[in-house]
Amino acid sequence: SSGINAEYGSSLYHQIHIDIPRTNPAIELFQHQKVQEAFERILYIWAYRNPGSGYVQGINDLVTPFYVVFLGQYVEGNVETADISQLTDEILANTEADTYWCLSKLLDNLHDNYTFAQPGIQMKVHDLRRLVSRMDAALDAHLEKNVVEYLQFSFRWMNNLLMREMPLRCTIRLWDTYMSEPNGFSHFHLYVCAKFLTKWAKVIKSLPDFQAIMLFLQSLPTSRWTDDDIAELVSEAFQLKCLFPKAVTAVAGTT
Repeated sequence: SSGINAEYGSSLYHQIHIDIPRTNPAIELFQHQKVQEAFERILYIWAYRNPGSGYVQGINDLVTPFYVVFLGQYVEGNVETADISQLTDEILANTEADTYWCLSKLLDNLHDNYTFAQPGIQMKVHDLRRLVSRMDAALDAHLEKNVVEYLQFSFRWMNNLLMREMPLRCTIRLWDTYMSEPNGFSHFHLYVCAKFLTKWAKVIKSLPDFQAIMLFLQSLPTSRWTDDDIAELVSEAFQLKCLFPKAVTAVAGTT
């Protein structure tokens, strides 16, 4: 048993160690050795304590908003470019601990997203198509005509909670709303994803084939987005929730 545990622990550490440098590589803060070591510990301990799901690629991204928010209370200016070499070990340890517990709480509510075959994500992608087909049947038909499966572009939206589709500052603003909503990360996220997709409906419907649609969806023009864009997206998602409450409740598998 101890041999199996040691082998699992070694494999787990190796996978996390590979993914850490890929976590938001454009952000200077996350390239700092002390930050990367903190992320390794956070992810390793969480995964070791949750063998039912273990570590899944993408969970590494979910650490970053919490870390930036908690570190922000000790840093002046832009946290993403902060020099943390002057911060005490106690400050870094507190930031790491707070990040770990918030990540744990988040993943407690998304457990099915990261178990074998990721059934939670599969269900949410199915939910998304059902909702979009009711919102914009022409868009849904255009995707189907060009053999674009929702899983091919929205798996990442569910796995990473839209983190890879927008700047980190926007993710933090979006998550602030999710935290204020009942089941925000699991339920309200569906409405946000639906509005996020239909926001680009005119462009998508003008694209002629599978390749053009996928290239667009994998690199959406959100790099200059601000809090105002997120506020608009969230507002539209709230309206959608009012329009289709029963549809999404049924789709989400809740009562």
